[in-house]
Amino acid sequence: MKTKSLLIAGITTLVLTVAGYAFLADQSTMPEGWHAAGSKPNDYDMGKDLKVAHSGSSCAFVRSNQPTIQGFGTMMQTFKADMYFGKRVRMTGFIKTEDVKTWSSMWMRVDDKANPTQSLAFDNMGNRSIKGTTDWTKCEIVLDVSANASNIAFGFLLDGTGKIWFDDIKFEVVDLSVPTTDLKNQANQLPSSPMNLDFEK
Repeated sequence: MKTKSLLIAGITTLVLTVAGYAFLADQSTMPEGWHAAGSKPNDYDMGKDLKVAHSGSSCAFVRSNQPTIQGFGTMMQTFKADMYFGKRVRMTGFIKTEDVKTWSSMWMRVDDKANPTQSLAFDNMGNRSIKGTTDWTKCEIVLDVSANASNIAFGFLLDGTGKIWFDDIKFEVVDLSVPTTDLKNQANQLPSSPMNLDFEK
């Protein structure tokens, strides 16, 4: 129950617009194009790791710097949604973890042009997060980008203590046969009536 509550809290927090995040004052260690944010950004070190990589010679990391943390840190980007209007987009990336006590994930959010405080589509892998110590794991998020979208935000987050590395992020347009992972629309994927009530199937 505690884990479920934390996941729901993470989903709620990340639906906020970028302006709603707390940002680190010092962005000097960030790789080009990235910035640090989250509910507790100062409780994490973030930057580029030149000794670890999924491919190439470097990757990025988020690492806790406090013994206990009630919140999360995220390393993220935001870009205009124009090139993906009306399309279904798949984001893939690789995460490696070490001693993640609560949870970690990749996330992606499509923001509403008419109402910047609302998101049109969102997934932070709250139903399939990564914890503990793991080798490189491929993650995938698929969201629809409405013509009403203003921008797309994405990144990697660590809730609580531990360390994560991430690398090799890719965006691609997919057809409608690829199901979305949108947590906001999970209710639309529910069956229309009760099923297997006599347990014979």
